[in-house]
Amino acid sequence: MRSVCLVLLLVAGISNAQEAAQTPEQLCENRPPEEYFRLSTEGDCRDVVRCDRAGIAGAIRLAAVRCPAGLGFDVERQTCDWKAKVTNCDKLDRPRKALPKLKTDEPICPDGKLSCGNGECIDKALFCDDKPDCKDGSDENACTVDSDPNRAPECDPTQCSLPDCYCSADGTRIPGELEAINVPQMITLTFNGAMNTDNIDLYEEIFSGLRLNPNGCQAKGTFFVSHKYTNYSAVQDFHRRGHEISSFSVTSKDSSKYWTEGSYDDWLAEMAGNRLIIERFANITDGSIIGVRAPYLRVGGNKQFDMMADQFFVYDSSITAPLGRVPIWPYTLYFRMPHKCIGNAQNCASRSHPIWEMVINELDRRDDPTFDESLPGCHMVDSCTNIATGEQFGRMLRHNVDRHLSTNRAPLGLHFGASWLKSKKEFKNELIKFMDEMIARNDVYFVTMLQVIQWMQNPTELSALRDFQEWKEKCDVKGQPFCSLPNACPLTTRELPGEILRLHTCMECPNNYPWILDPTGDGFSN
Repeated sequence: MRSVCLVLLLVAGISNAQEAAQTPEQLCENRPPEEYFRLSTEGDCRDVVRCDRAGIAGAIRLAAVRCPAGLGFDVERQTCDWKAKVTNCDKLDRPRKALPKLKTDEPICPDGKLSCGNGECIDKALFCDDKPDCKDGSDENACTVDSDPNRAPECDPTQCSLPDCYCSADGTRIPGELEAINVPQMITLTFNGAMNTDNIDLYEEIFSGLRLNPNGCQAKGTFFVSHKYTNYSAVQDFHRRGHEISSFSVTSKDSSKYWTEGSYDDWLAEMAGNRLIIERFANITDGSIIGVRAPYLRVGGNKQFDMMADQFFVYDSSITAPLGRVPIWPYTLYFRMPHKCIGNAQNCASRSHPIWEMVINELDRRDDPTFDESLPGCHMVDSCTNIATGEQFGRMLRHNVDRHLSTNRAPLGLHFGASWLKSKKEFKNELIKFMDEMIARNDVYFVTMLQVIQWMQNPTELSALRDFQEWKEKCDVKGQPFCSLPNACPLTTRELPGEILRLHTCMECPNNYPWILDPTGDGFSN
């Protein structure tokens, strides 16, 4: 389940079974400040706390959190979920793991080595390499962006320059040192999941060809396509019209651990395998599928990004930046990410990787940001659970674009599941109305993820964008649809026993339904 609103309050005193025996200092000893835990297994599983220090040397307090009604808190996954799906309501916290001794008053180990939790010394390079080398396994238990001993260094602008590298200390700096007034406000519309008859009509209406950016090119979007139920003839035609196609996995498996703890080979089969399927059956031969988004935004840590670099993917768009006064610009992962790792399971890349992160800035979902009290941001538009009407949706869109326009004009990402936009006609109508309003401004462009990177690699002022060659390449729609009547191939695969699935493609039907072990559909090799 995606992130939901939590009720947060600080509690100075505590009164429950566990805390009667322990003080906040005892409860919080050796506990990460971002970890939530229960004080009691009684009640309805909604209440947890985390450790909060008042100032640098202040007293430790417990910040209490309550999930909304109908939900319970999963201490393993550190998130609220439907009560029926939470299986650890009888557990106070997640299992404690042995931690290495990385910070000590006096060195324990010789140069080039670090101490395990049990005092054993091993090479620094062996920490956080996904293979336990300490006898107590502690070398694999402190591997976050901030604790990995081999983590990427902090941004050094003297060592990071465009077009290949981009970073800034807090992530808010505008590329090319341009004045904000001269920067185009780029908006990326992205859609996750299968492309088929459930949503093709919606996409056709949003991207009808009538909405032209100020340079005369049609508004474009990015589609993170998953395999099952996708109509590849439709994917082929949207690609022909200049929209970007990216990889969203073969299986879209509904298992948080599968993605968060997935192996290198899992990510290879899911993302590179999905790209192979799309290229073959949507006949995309120009090498343009260069982006990845993790299902449920369950980032796969260094293994995901190692695979992406090896397979020549250019960018990921799965990591969320917390809502702040000034939004974050996309950045490369050669250096440490410039914001906290938040969101589902918090398994961000800690090492250096030659990958762009098209960061998802949380949206401000308040009805009136000048008056309403603070609310947690939301990463996907459909995770803004308080948006119930088209009017509310319209206000949210305008508040957020104003926030970007009035600060550093970082790209505004509007990320959707198509079913949310289709759930109420007024949502779709409000989005189209918003697009028409923005295009009329002459400083707003609806572009793909790749087009954002192209602009960042060659920052160009608004006044010169009509001749910006990188955006002109996808300007004119070339040719006609490849086929008017695609093949509707009824197929099976041993990997999905008992299922007959139709593969819609303008290409020749394969022998089997493509899947994780057989992405071409040619059949298993003996």
